[in-house]
Amino acid sequence: MAIASDPDWAEFEPIDWSKAEVVVPPKKQAISIRLDQDLIDFFKKEGPGYQRRINAVLRGYVRERRR
Repeated sequence: MAIASDPDWAEFEPIDWSKAEVVVPPKKQAISIRLDQDLIDFFKKEGPGYQRRINAVLRGYVRERRR
């Protein structure tokens, strides 16, 4: 295998997948939301996955409010 002889991978050990669990993410619901353009620009500027990042920020807010 090419990876086995690659020195950059020398410190990595084989992964034991025998106890791995399949985790199905919760189903998302598509909605329409109006956001300020500067917020959209900020999240989009960071690259693909901007909706996922917005979701993470909102989730963090909800977690803090529930404390």
